[in-house]
Amino acid sequence: MKYSVIVPVFNRPDEVDELLDSLARQTNKDFEVVIVEDGSEVRCEDVVCKYADRLSVQYFEKPNSGPGQSRNFGAERSRGEYLIVLDSDVVLPEGYLAEVDRELTQKPCEAFGGPDRAHESFSPVQKAINYSMTSFFTTGGIRGGKKKLDKFYPRSFNMGIKKSLYEQLSGFSAMRFGEDIDFSIRIFKSGARCRLFPEAWVWHKRRTDFRKFFRQVHNSGIARINLYKKYPESLKLVHLLPAVFTIGVAVLSAVFLTGVIFTLVGLYAGYFAASGCNMGLVLAFFGLALMALALLPILLYSLLILIDSSVKNRSLWVGILSIPASFIQLLGYGTGFLRTWWLRCILGRNEELQAFRKTFYK
Repeated sequence: MKYSVIVPVFNRPDEVDELLDSLARQTNKDFEVVIVEDGSEVRCEDVVCKYADRLSVQYFEKPNSGPGQSRNFGAERSRGEYLIVLDSDVVLPEGYLAEVDRELTQKPCEAFGGPDRAHESFSPVQKAINYSMTSFFTTGGIRGGKKKLDKFYPRSFNMGIKKSLYEQLSGFSAMRFGEDIDFSIRIFKSGARCRLFPEAWVWHKRRTDFRKFFRQVHNSGIARINLYKKYPESLKLVHLLPAVFTIGVAVLSAVFLTGVIFTLVGLYAGYFAASGCNMGLVLAFFGLALMALALLPILLYSLLILIDSSVKNRSLWVGILSIPASFIQLLGYGTGFLRTWWLRCILGRNEELQAFRKTFYK
């Protein structure tokens, strides 16, 4: 058997149903599926049983330990030459495995990954979140885009690796968040060949609302500093951009509030000042100028996101929703990054930091 598809699951039986249905429709049939129930309260065993006559599928249950350790659990029980790691909230096009096989046949490698897209059936919020996670104007295209500011690192929603290399590297680490990037870094450090398969893409649902999305990206910002402490060379310019954006927004917000104060003071002074006194008007106009100066960069960036997302998604509404999604993406990541940088790099805390551990996967 050439491929083993490893899927950790936590309380997502409906998503597993859709993923298994898409796997059953693959044109390449040389694979098995290993489902690992990671301490779920809502189990998917009945869903898996539905596909017993359509797929070679194994189902396991274990206490909750996070996705990385659950992938290791599944890998130990797999039989394929290559392991393909997927998140439970993805759906595959029919030719996904055939495309992976074509790429490996034409140019063999030990590890690979593919990008993700939004399906037409996804909600507008899911499409907006997908845009914010994949756009060059938000993440620098590092998640598999054609334009990118850093080399491609396979991510656990769509990652493949030769089983022998997986075992050599001892699989995923015990990190709760950022474990896939940690694994990708170790793949590159081993000297293995690792490539992006641009046409081996998946539909990725991501978080279903902005609150959950903030938790996700805030944890990603925390994980980036945790990774930096393990691998200092892994921190690149593109990883600093959300923190710079966050600081910039904070500065602009302060300028805007200063402008509001000047405007109110000016109006108050102008109202009560003696006839012919223009100082109040000067202060008011100065305050308005500060407010406009602070708003202009934010409005221009929002307009850029609106136009780009509306065109790519062929929807003005998704374009509008992409504005808050993009700000959440950058500010959530940036605040997690800055907070952890302060605690670990400035104050010297040694332990890996985490946030939203109990609620992240709900």
